[in-house]
Amino acid sequence: MDALRSADLLVKSFAGQLLHEPSRVKTGTGGPYRVYTPFWRALESEGEPDAPLDAPRSLVPPTKWPTSERLDDWNLLPVKPNWASAFSEVWIPGEAAALRRLAAFVENGLSGYKHNRDRPGIDGTSLLSPHLALGEISPARIWHATRGVSDAPAEDVTTFRKEVVWRDFSYHLLFHNPDLPTENLNRKYDDFPWTFDALAFERWTKGMTGYPIVDAGMRQLWRHGYMHNRVRMIAASFLIKDLLIDWRRGEAWFADTLVDADPASNAASWQWVAGSGADASPFFRIFNPITQGEKFDPQGDYIRAFVPELRHMPEKFIHRPFEAPDAVLKAAGVELGSNYPKPIVNHALARGRALAAYNQIKDAA
Repeated sequence: MDALRSADLLVKSFAGQLLHEPSRVKTGTGGPYRVYTPFWRALESEGEPDAPLDAPRSLVPPTKWPTSERLDDWNLLPVKPNWASAFSEVWIPGEAAALRRLAAFVENGLSGYKHNRDRPGIDGTSLLSPHLALGEISPARIWHATRGVSDAPAEDVTTFRKEVVWRDFSYHLLFHNPDLPTENLNRKYDDFPWTFDALAFERWTKGMTGYPIVDAGMRQLWRHGYMHNRVRMIAASFLIKDLLIDWRRGEAWFADTLVDADPASNAASWQWVAGSGADASPFFRIFNPITQGEKFDPQGDYIRAFVPELRHMPEKFIHRPFEAPDAVLKAAGVELGSNYPKPIVNHALARGRALAAYNQIKDAA
């Protein structure tokens, strides 16, 4: 923008894809925000954002169209393999589908959202993120659809709106830190002793880690181009802290496979889990994939949906099949190391290794 202005060009920017213009929201000292809560309060204090505008009824075409290429010639649709073959089970592209999904969520999903959004085994989220990422719906449209919903508790509306504003916060960070997808915001993590086990990374991408909640998430990602938000955090924590693999590899995999891949949200969220980002979760907060699964998918419905090898496992062992007695495994048709993998790492040992690695940069700081 500055370069354009220096060339005596009139520059105007519009927050059509955001609730705010990143260059205009500043702290009391005139700088960018690095902590989410003050950022939320700043936007909240400005009142309701401008109401969304409906699409124009008509557009005046140019007198001459520029030359262009045929989209079909780009061969963007996957063929070998067609990894999008199951996307239609969940997704219908386009603005009309986005508006229908928004209306259905406001009517049926907004009430109870604060609790339900963390449960991957139920339909508890809006599923609007791909439509947002692809510009099929605006955050202003979503924000204003939640106004005056009489049967939704205020805490549910606020929690949902905070998720929309987290996306704005991510763009705020990206605007002020253009290298967010590739460079640690907290530079002390530049010295973190990452390792890379190619086989372990491949098994993570394929959902074959031996930890059911992680595997369910990674398989949902491959099947539908999407992963439940709670499980994204669990899967990311597993890659970063159980396997000690650089967060940038995970960020790149998500960027390649998510239908809601978003350069700001993806980078900011991976850095949040890694502890290297703005307002980040501390590195020593290491998710236990077993207890996280038991807490947020207590009956194992999510696992049974995406890890069919375990569909007959009883609730007691579905999150820890490696602890099940042989008789239980046999009754469920599970043979560890054959039709379902043994854990690729011992979580307790991996946790200790991660903390030791963190202490190296902590002590050096």
